Amino acid sequence: MTKESSKAPPLYPKTHLLAASGIAALLSLALLVFPSSDVEAKKTTLSLELESPAEQLTQDQDAAEALQATNEPAASPFAQIDNSEQDTQETAQAAPAPVAEEKKAPNHREVIVAKGDTLSTLFEKVGLPATSVHEVLASDKQAKQFSQLKHGQKLEFELSPDGQLTNLHSKVSDLETITLTKNDKGFTFNRITAKPTVRSAYVHGVINSSLSQSAARAGLSHSLTMDMASVFGYDVDFAQDIRQGDEFDVIYEQKVVNGKAVGNGPILSARFTNRGKTYTAVRYTNKQGNSSYYTADGNSMRKAFIRTPVDFARISSKFSMGRKHPILNKIRAHKGVDYAAPRGTPIKAAGDGKVLLAGRRGGYGNTVIIQHGNTYRTLYGHMQGFAKGVQTGSNVKQGQVIGYIGTTGLSTGPHLHYEFQVNGVHVDPLGQKVAMADPISKAERARFLAQSQPLMARMDQEKATQLASSKR
Repeated sequence: MTKESSKAPPLYPKTHLLAASGIAALLSLALLVFPSSDVEAKKTTLSLELESPAEQLTQDQDAAEALQATNEPAASPFAQIDNSEQDTQETAQAAPAPVAEEKKAPNHREVIVAKGDTLSTLFEKVGLPATSVHEVLASDKQAKQFSQLKHGQKLEFELSPDGQLTNLHSKVSDLETITLTKNDKGFTFNRITAKPTVRSAYVHGVINSSLSQSAARAGLSHSLTMDMASVFGYDVDFAQDIRQGDEFDVIYEQKVVNGKAVGNGPILSARFTNRGKTYTAVRYTNKQGNSSYYTADGNSMRKAFIRTPVDFARISSKFSMGRKHPILNKIRAHKGVDYAAPRGTPIKAAGDGKVLLAGRRGGYGNTVIIQHGNTYRTLYGHMQGFAKGVQTGSNVKQGQVIGYIGTTGLSTGPHLHYEFQVNGVHVDPLGQKVAMADPISKAERARFLAQSQPLMARMDQEKATQLASSKR
């Protein structure tokens, strides 16, 4: 070791050491206060992307206009930034401001009808005295409609600066609103009914369970499903003919208000494939204003008799001349068909005719017998009760509800016993061939085909599009 290397380090004056410590403290403070070089780099990147302030202002205006048009949040141009607190603040400041919701007037009140609410309790919620309710209801005969409240219904109140009711408004349905407006003499009632736009809608479905479940899964309402069954009820027995893999296409009228479907009209055209055989139906209104369904080539869908007087029922016992009676326990001819269904299920007249009996008839219990012209007669037994207006001597139309499934008379459970007679002789209703009704007249055939052919073509096109989409 040399002499120079063994020297001790030089000693600095105390004032120099204090100054160095101060500088180190200042540097540490600076590192805490000012952003890191990483953040600076990010800010540089942003300034390059945003370009000039004028261009950024234009982008922000465009984004705000797009947001207002689509009612969806615009994508922030800062989406690529890490979610640090400082970056979040910068994003909030630079991103387009969301469209502000319309502010209600200071004297505007809204309440939603809850369980147990009355008009009086709703008035109390907005600070109105009970005497106001009486004044409102007594002001106009129709004002009482405000007291017919539904759960979830919204009532909107407008109050004067001194807290008095000036306007009461409520939407009672998708098509109807009611309003009470204060005037010098009291309140004036007003009802506004929106006129829906009518458009056509298409549904396709394949049966893989029951018809009702498959139709609902396809988007067809219960009422339209029942209508479809009624249209094809002359050719398809929905109690025993439906098979897995059967399919249907339906074009129907749809009522729309402000882009929202609020109801359905009639079926315009339909196609039902049952056990490999396809049936078509087109609704046509003739020049006299009478509407009915016809096949695509103009034959009537309506036969002299419908095949099943109960929709979606199950056949529990068929026509037989040697059946053992379940109650009497002896061989006795079963001269009809039994349709099992829940108690209260509607029963329809199989055809036009005159009611020979609507009353009790021995083991049949509550029974309706209908005479159809000179040749045919039908019987409906074990009814729970009769439909309104159905009585001995009255006339009924095909498909009209005449009674309801029950278990009166000699019956082990709720079902309909249905008999069919031709010239006084019992025949099997399931095997009976029925006559066709009149087809489209020659005078209206061209007009009918002008409606029928485009509807059939649309069903083909819609179905092909739907199947192609499902394969993607």
